[in-house]
Amino acid sequence: MQRRTLLAGLAALPPAARAQGIAAPPPGYPDRPISLVVPFTPGGSTDIAARVLAERMGQRLAGEGFANARLIVENRAGAGGSVGSEYVRRAAPDGYTLLVATASSHGSNPAALPQTTPYDPVEDFTAISVIGGGPMVLVVPNDSPYRDVAALFAALRRPGAHASWATSGAGGIGHLTGELMLHRAGIAGAEHVPYRGGSAVMEALAKGEVEFSLEVLATTAPHLRDGLSRALAVSSLRRTPLFPAVPTLDESGLRGFDITTWNVLLGPRGLPPAVAELLSRTANAVLADPAVRERLNTAGVEPADPGSPAATRAFLTAELAKFRGIVAESGLRLSR
Repeated sequence: MQRRTLLAGLAALPPAARAQGIAAPPPGYPDRPISLVVPFTPGGSTDIAARVLAERMGQRLAGEGFANARLIVENRAGAGGSVGSEYVRRAAPDGYTLLVATASSHGSNPAALPQTTPYDPVEDFTAISVIGGGPMVLVVPNDSPYRDVAALFAALRRPGAHASWATSGAGGIGHLTGELMLHRAGIAGAEHVPYRGGSAVMEALAKGEVEFSLEVLATTAPHLRDGLSRALAVSSLRRTPLFPAVPTLDESGLRGFDITTWNVLLGPRGLPPAVAELLSRTANAVLADPAVRERLNTAGVEPADPGSPAATRAFLTAELAKFRGIVAESGLRLSR
């Protein structure tokens, strides 16, 4: 039995990994449930992506002979994703505790709040695979008088103008995206109001508690479809296929503006390379499935193309540097 398990583990590795001498996963791995930690509350884009991934990765591993393998989503929210991330950082590097990291937990928060982020977002984790992402959306209530970015910016620039805008947390990707947008637009005085999660942001927007928000596409999409809110622009360089009529901030006058959110699958530091390769290969196969891609796209999460653990680490490193640059450019100073 052990020999068959070992051979199965070797077969699970890609040819390039076998050629490089990467060892097989530990005999029997995975032979029990894997905890997939989401560092945010249920219902958001990260949670949606995690549940799709957990379901299909578990099915695929079972189909490859790992009968007891399944992925169980565990929500550990708090401190902009730091609580769940720190939990995984401290977990045993055995492949049974994984993290769906986000642009907030491993990009914007460490960049904006390094003094209160208890981990190194790159060095304290093992990169596995990029899951996907999407743009932030500049969104206003449906009854807002502002029909486009130019009208909103013109109102915000008027002498004595006062406006409040919402995001799902200080230091999160929505906050940094909004600060950079306002900085490049030459707007000062708009008050940032942090809420606890994207659903609370959209509720506040619908009630007219704030004038606008920067929120992830997956959270805004249902409200946009239902006519509760209206999108003025997206933060990526290209328009989103989900709402192709919505222009980009680049098209709306902020040339070169390009910020996207993302989800990345990570393990604790010291995860065996063969385990990371097996999980990466499985995630890549799931994300290549047209049915999975359609589910994620409908939810507002654009699935990533296949990539390796090394490429995932390089992506994470580059994004962290990008967010640190945003903090420096906007002059943002935060304390928690």
